[in-house]
Amino acid sequence: MKKLILTLMLLAGLTATAQTGHMTFKGVPIDGNLNTVVSKLKQKGFTLVLSEGGRAMLIGDFASFKNCTVGVIEHESGIVDRIIVMFPDKDNWTLLYRDYIELKSMLIEKYGDPVNVEEEFPNQSSYSFNDSDKMHEVRMDRCRYICDWTTENGAIELRIEHNIMVGCYVVLLYVDAENEAKVHSSAIEDL
Repeated sequence: MKKLILTLMLLAGLTATAQTGHMTFKGVPIDGNLNTVVSKLKQKGFTLVLSEGGRAMLIGDFASFKNCTVGVIEHESGIVDRIIVMFPDKDNWTLLYRDYIELKSMLIEKYGDPVNVEEEFPNQSSYSFNDSDKMHEVRMDRCRYICDWTTENGAIELRIEHNIMVGCYVVLLYVDAENEAKVHSSAIEDL
């Protein structure tokens, strides 16, 4: 992810005059303050669950998936620069992988081939690796299923994730290049 963010910052800096706008999520620009973006997402059918400390959590349907958790993240400068979607957790590899592949296929259809793909279990040995073994590896954070797309307005990352409190799920991250560059520029000014 660090490599993706650095690429975004470089692209934003080199093509600032060529940019046509902000990355969008469900038709909503990833721009403005937290309240503005949350308000627009509520108009799209999402329900606000929590909002505090520059972060908001909403629940709703997204890309034909029911009950997704959407996180909106506002930088301390007061602008939203990223939105993250957590798809419903799965308790077996077949279902988890199906969600990942379905989303990857839709993203390829919309944005073309990813710029980076890592799909492996680094600790996989030569023995038969069944679904139960794969889920164990996911739960032990030894699963590397990640795809990245870079667009004119930002970047998208799709990955399989695990969290002890939430379970095993697919994550989709949208990062707006223009606002990410502003955040980075503000951080540089602090130095």
